[in-house]
Amino acid sequence: MAPINVETAARNIIVSGGARGIGRALSRMLLEAGHKVYIFDIDEDELQHTTKVHLKKYYDEKKLNSAICDLRDVKDIRAKVKEAAQFFDNNVDVLINNGGIASPQWKDGKTMEDESTFEEWQAYIDTNLTGPFAMSQACIPFMKSRQADATSGAQKIYGSGPCIIHIGSFRAHQSDPNQEGYASSKAGQLGLMHSMAISLGPLGIRVNLIAPGRIKVAHESKEGMKSTRGVHVRVTNDYR
Repeated sequence: MAPINVETAARNIIVSGGARGIGRALSRMLLEAGHKVYIFDIDEDELQHTTKVHLKKYYDEKKLNSAICDLRDVKDIRAKVKEAAQFFDNNVDVLINNGGIASPQWKDGKTMEDESTFEEWQAYIDTNLTGPFAMSQACIPFMKSRQADATSGAQKIYGSGPCIIHIGSFRAHQSDPNQEGYASSKAGQLGLMHSMAISLGPLGIRVNLIAPGRIKVAHESKEGMKSTRGVHVRVTNDYR
C-alpha cells in the first residue's frame, strides 16, 4: 500500500452539536481544510440553515450532510450514526463529541437545594456524558472496519488512525456556584476519555479531550449572521 500523507488526507468526520456555536465553526473549518463532515443537532431550524445556507457550497458538493439527532435517545443515536456511516462509505475517521447542554447553571437562579433541579441534573448527565458515550459506542464499528483484525491496528495503516475527541470544559476543574450538574457532567467526560483511550488503543482509535473556557459564539448562528447586515446581535458565551 502506498503511504498516505496524514497531514493532508481527507477524513470523514462526525460533529455532534454542529448547527451553531463551537460545533458550527469546527464544521466549517474542517470543510475548508478538505474533509467531509456529517453534522448532528437537535435544533432543526439551525441545522437546516447551517447545512443548506451557511455551508451550502459543501452541501452541494456532497461533502456535507446532516441529521436531527437526540443525544438523550440511544436508539436515535445508533440509527443516525448508521446514516452518517453510509454517507462516508462505512468509514468514520473522526468523531467530535461537541453536542451538549452549554448553560452552566441551574435555571431561574435555582440552587441544588431546590428539589426541582434533579430533573436538570439528569438532563446534564444524559446529554453531556451519556450522549458522548453512546455516540462513541455507535461509531466504533465504523472506525475499526478497515482492520483485518484488532492486532494489525488501523494506526499502522493510516498513520495517525481514527480518533474520538470530546469537547469538555474548564469547569471540570474549577466551578462557580450552582453549576453542580454541568461541572459534574464535564468532569465525568475526563474519566470517560481516560478509560476510552486505554480501551480503544488496541483498535487503533485515539481518544482525547479539549477543555476550553468561555467562548463568544453568538455570531456562529442563523441570527448571528444578520450582524453582518447591520443587525445587532447580543454576544453570549458557549460555556465549555
